[in-house]
Amino acid sequence: MSIRSVLLSSAVVLGALPAAAQDVSCPIKVGVLHSLSGTMAISETTLKDAMLMLVEQQNEAGGVLGCELEAVVVDPASDWPLFAEKARELLSVHEVDVIFGNWTSVSRKSVLPVIEELNGLLFYPVQYEGEESSKNVFYTGAAPNQQAIPAVDYFLEELGVEKFALLGTDYVYPRTTNNILESYLKDAGIADEDIFVNYTPFGHSDWSTIVSDVIELGSDGSQVGVISTINGDANVGFYKELAAQNVSADDIPVVAFSVGEEELSGLDTSNLEGHLAAWNYFMSADTEANAEFIAAWQDFIGSEDRVTNDPMEAHYIGFNMWVNAVEEAGTTDVDAVREAMWGQEFPNLTGGTAVMGTNHHLAKPVLIGEIRADGQFDIVTQTDPVPGDAWTDYLPESAVLESDWQELECGMYNTETDTCVQIKSNY
Repeated sequence: MSIRSVLLSSAVVLGALPAAAQDVSCPIKVGVLHSLSGTMAISETTLKDAMLMLVEQQNEAGGVLGCELEAVVVDPASDWPLFAEKARELLSVHEVDVIFGNWTSVSRKSVLPVIEELNGLLFYPVQYEGEESSKNVFYTGAAPNQQAIPAVDYFLEELGVEKFALLGTDYVYPRTTNNILESYLKDAGIADEDIFVNYTPFGHSDWSTIVSDVIELGSDGSQVGVISTINGDANVGFYKELAAQNVSADDIPVVAFSVGEEELSGLDTSNLEGHLAAWNYFMSADTEANAEFIAAWQDFIGSEDRVTNDPMEAHYIGFNMWVNAVEEAGTTDVDAVREAMWGQEFPNLTGGTAVMGTNHHLAKPVLIGEIRADGQFDIVTQTDPVPGDAWTDYLPESAVLESDWQELECGMYNTETDTCVQIKSNY
């Protein structure tokens, strides 16, 4: 089914509106909460543009419940406290019906109390550390079991990596993800001394010492691999330093969780061939739906050079699921839409179907790709859809937790004590 056909199939004619839809105020407002300036603009500006495209397409297909959609765009400027202020502005001043946004986990953590206080609805499109399940958030990016764990397995099983450098930006996502990966690696028999962990600030640019330390890790002839949770424009300096020190993917392969086609479009990729990324989507996926999505995107943006990436697909899936849930509920009321989201299905751009679980996480395929000289990826492995885990099995305090908003009505249910507890802080 084409993208336009999917959109047209969800359009509702005025004469067939359910009774509840008569209470909907037009236009239906869609909040877009992405950094258009600052260190994260390199990644987030494209997501704002993707949301504008999706809203335009839906309006061309007849809107939702007989109403046009109106995108309300704000710029939190890579300032984490400002994300909370802008979320409050979207909900209280602009009275948006839903918010699509955030990239970093620290920005999501900033927004979370506001969303829950005002009973908003947030669709979060980026891979993250897990260890969270809010009734007001749908997580359409990857949890660790859908990205980080499979990437480590690929290093261990396919590349024979013996020592690991876990390099990340200094905030909650890399730290929590690396805590999970350290536990996983130790369970796999990797010794403490063979795991090197390093964190750097956002925007970090001097990578010479860190890259030298990574090289030294393999001075005994062991195969070293880098697991990168580096975010934003710090990736530019990191990859440049690898090239400056003549580190190739054959020497020390890097698998990145926050580097996709958009980030590579601003880099000289000639020296990055063979390095890896783990996502749930790559632009190079050979499907009819993906070809149509790419064509629609490049037509909307007015350039055949503009790329697509994983968080764009996450917004595409999340947005269309939200549209279908609103249509099913007959209202934009957050509580009704949330319940209509459970079990929503929508085609992935890579093939197969994404399904929304009652833990507010998607089932998605895991893809690992090798960087090509043209900034695209050769997909080297792809799984069937994997259900996202809100709570990891590799941290003892999390292994006993379960999220189920339908039956248990709880995002953090302790299976040992049979109690629902408050979501813990990851700070």
